[in-house]
Amino acid sequence: MNSVTVQSIDFADRNQRKQFINVPWPLYADDPMWRPPIRLERYLHLGAQTNPAFEHLDLAAWLAWRDGQPVGRITAQIDSIRAQIQPDSVGYFGMLEAPDDAAVFKQLTATAENWLAERGVDKIQGPFNLTINDECGLLVDGFDTPPAMMMGHARPYYAERLEALGYYGTKDMLAYWIDMAFEHPRAMQRVVSRYAERIRVRPIDRKRFADEFDLIRDLFNDAWAENWGFVPITQAEFQDLGNTLKHLIAHDLVQIAELDGQPAAFIVGLPNLNEAARDIDGRLLPTGIFKLIWRLKIGFPSTSRIPLMGVRRAFQGGILGAALAYAVIGKLQQRLLDHGATGCELSWILDDNRGMREIIEGLGASAYKTYRVYEKQLTP
Repeated sequence: MNSVTVQSIDFADRNQRKQFINVPWPLYADDPMWRPPIRLERYLHLGAQTNPAFEHLDLAAWLAWRDGQPVGRITAQIDSIRAQIQPDSVGYFGMLEAPDDAAVFKQLTATAENWLAERGVDKIQGPFNLTINDECGLLVDGFDTPPAMMMGHARPYYAERLEALGYYGTKDMLAYWIDMAFEHPRAMQRVVSRYAERIRVRPIDRKRFADEFDLIRDLFNDAWAENWGFVPITQAEFQDLGNTLKHLIAHDLVQIAELDGQPAAFIVGLPNLNEAARDIDGRLLPTGIFKLIWRLKIGFPSTSRIPLMGVRRAFQGGILGAALAYAVIGKLQQRLLDHGATGCELSWILDDNRGMREIIEGLGASAYKTYRVYEKQLTP
């Protein structure tokens, strides 16, 4: 086989960014479970002018070439916010795509490792595409079903290739699936009834969308602050997310629970964009955008995803915290059923988050995919 060369690219160059985005298409051409991403969304995600995360990322990207064609890709990044709140010296790799070829994997990962080591990083973790608040973790179980929106997909050999290069799993994250017609357990009904006079669940006010999303950001950063690898979402990042989601979701799919009149928990439900975009090959033009609008706004997909949920830390681990969680789950369940959703993914959940796992497993949800964050020590 001809040799592989790895070359750095600049996302500011439009053609190079497009080449980087297009790498996965031939790799998954015969995988019926893969769902092509929306090319425009990926283009914006990888642009320093359009993705606020670049404000706190030091990032580099590379393409692997063979026979004049790009066959693989990878990024390496250092998150300055994480560096401020975590004592360990950690860098990320992400956006990894490659054929089942040891030479390609070795050269791509070695390039990312060297770049990080040159900047004083002791340990590499990933994949993070591009931060822990984006698509993250490598699929290691659950290859027989398509991913939900904003979740990754991979071939089984990806994990094998990384492990052969000295990478080891450091954290597993689970995706759960639940039938939206689930019945509320008696324990859930009793807990919610106990605090019925104190808890009020309401949808966001679309007239105050920016303020409401800033409130949710505050709830999220507080609720997730003690989670493994946590990096708070900046106001600019969350506003950018809100500007995207407001075109995809109905206001009643974002619910806020108030305890004695004060915001204490939230939940966000999304129609599964991957189902709606299943046959447009990632292209919005000339007809893809009309299919998406119809399927998201009129028909509504039969599947959905809950990517964000949180209860303030002050209430976590107790009965009141469970009541708040059950209250927003129950309200969103009814709204999704009203929109016609029959199934929902809840993701991601840390495998050692026993409290949340017990709550959702008690509703009948089952873990059907596992995403793994890999790690490797870097030699000085």
